[in-house]
Amino acid sequence: MGLAMAMHKEAIMTQITALAQDSPAMLVVGVFTLFAGLAMVLGHNLWRGGAVTIVVTLVGWSTLLKALLSLFVPPGVESRFLLAALQSEQVFYIRGALTFLLGAYLTYGGFAASHNSRHA
Repeated sequence: MGLAMAMHKEAIMTQITALAQDSPAMLVVGVFTLFAGLAMVLGHNLWRGGAVTIVVTLVGWSTLLKALLSLFVPPGVESRFLLAALQSEQVFYIRGALTFLLGAYLTYGGFAASHNSRHA
């Protein structure tokens, strides 16, 4: 997603703007995000282990928190906050870079753990 954000900024911004202004779609996104956050927290709430383990736990909790905020904050406030945060070009690229780095780190950590468990 981070690469897509960097390569297709205008298209991503158009899609996010349209989504943020569609209250029923935002409700559906919030519900699915809630399911994803709950699944991660219930399935992987580990605060000890390697850095990858803790990062996955933090991603789960932040996903759950984001979902709860999106479901309980009034739709107009949520869309204004989302659009204001992404309209800054600097914030947009920082978020894209962080998304890319987090995804790359977790992908590497997942494959490294899989590789290590097969050879142990």
